[in-house]
Amino acid sequence: MKIIIFILILFLAKISQAQTEMDGLMLNKNLFCAGAIYSSASWKSYWEGTFKRENLNLGTITTQATIIGANYGLNNNLNILTNAMYVQTKASAGQLSGQKGLQDLSLHIKWNAYQKKIKGGTFNFFAIVGSSIPLGNYTPDLLPLSIGLQSKTAIARLMVDYQKNKWFTTLSGSYTYRGNVKLDRNVYYTTKMHYTNIVEMPNATHFNLRAGYRGGNWIIQAYSNKFTSLSGFDIAKNNMPFVSNKMNATTIGLHIKYLATFLKGLEVVAEGYSTVAGRNVGQTKAINGGLFYLMNFNKKNKNPKIKS
Repeated sequence: MKIIIFILILFLAKISQAQTEMDGLMLNKNLFCAGAIYSSASWKSYWEGTFKRENLNLGTITTQATIIGANYGLNNNLNILTNAMYVQTKASAGQLSGQKGLQDLSLHIKWNAYQKKIKGGTFNFFAIVGSSIPLGNYTPDLLPLSIGLQSKTAIARLMVDYQKNKWFTTLSGSYTYRGNVKLDRNVYYTTKMHYTNIVEMPNATHFNLRAGYRGGNWIIQAYSNKFTSLSGFDIAKNNMPFVSNKMNATTIGLHIKYLATFLKGLEVVAEGYSTVAGRNVGQTKAINGGLFYLMNFNKKNKNPKIKS
């Protein structure tokens, strides 16, 4: 049966949060922002290697996720961000059972290392490091219905942001190291036979470009993601996908954030995105929305402020 690696799990941890590791926003010292997002994503068409097709034995794959995230300003130029997810998957056809459970916990440290006024605007340079670990004992060996890849990761990201008046552009690139995965079987085949339960995972690069409007109570931004596995192999014809397949995807999306005027500190976020190109991935379309609340732990200054 021909089925496809489900790459959405690699992006859910990166999507809308009050401030993320991929935007040019920072919380000032002693500000804390926390909240939750609900996401629904699905695909029917997919790329088997570079060949695009469908599979009637799977139908439509749907993934729903609840993401809990938080961000704290250690000082005006250093933030710590974390999030965790509960994920549920299902297929509309066939005999494969959907999976559900806690996925991964991620932690990022975001440093606004340099800021300079240039031609009437503000240029910022950021350095970000992070990691993630699996929270549950879920299996990665039931793709595309697995809820995660069960791999520990470490990430290093560099980012630049330029804003003039209320318009901005942000560009970032990262390298992700992915640790080995342990299977519940002692033999598996990739391009050759392996008599072990340990799988070496491909590392990856991730580039993100976003541009839009930051002004008043609104942030509206369009973005593009390009995720590339640095090794791995294609799903073979008439074969199951595997956890270390090469998984490449390009997505485009729109993100909107509204800072509520009717309740000070409340942030409302919404987002939609679609996969426009890929290799061994589903052509995913997704929407999500959530609420975050900004709290101020400064004893003297009680006016919360997001630095941009």
